Amino acid sequence: QVQLVESGGGLVQAGGSLRLSCAASGRTFRNAAMGWFRQAPGKEREFVAAINWSGSSSADSVKGRFTISRDNAKNTLYLQMDNLKAEDTAVYYCAGRSASELRVAVVAGSYDYWGQGTQVTVSS
Repeated sequence: QVQLVESGGGLVQAGGSLRLSCAASGRTFRNAAMGWFRQAPGKEREFVAAINWSGSSSADSVKGRFTISRDNAKNTLYLQMDNLKAEDTAVYYCAGRSASELRVAVVAGSYDYWGQGTQVTVSS
């Protein structure tokens, strides 16, 4: 059984930083894509950042502020979030994809496994 467990969310002031972690178990995602999505109240789930064996991609709204990385030895995905803004407030979800391909998947429907989410709240 594949499980993705997020941690690291919390309450932070605008301009602050948080580091999210996503620990995977049940299978390895060494070459396959893993990503972060978020969903704010009343809004649809949106792409934040993703990474696979060929590289990474991030949403324009977080470029220069958020950094995605992974530790394959620990089967863990990270999201370093700096210079947080109030509009970053959302539940952040970790996702994993079974297939491995050249292009980094940025659509939620492309992912097969999801974590339960972790709340990030940025106060202004």
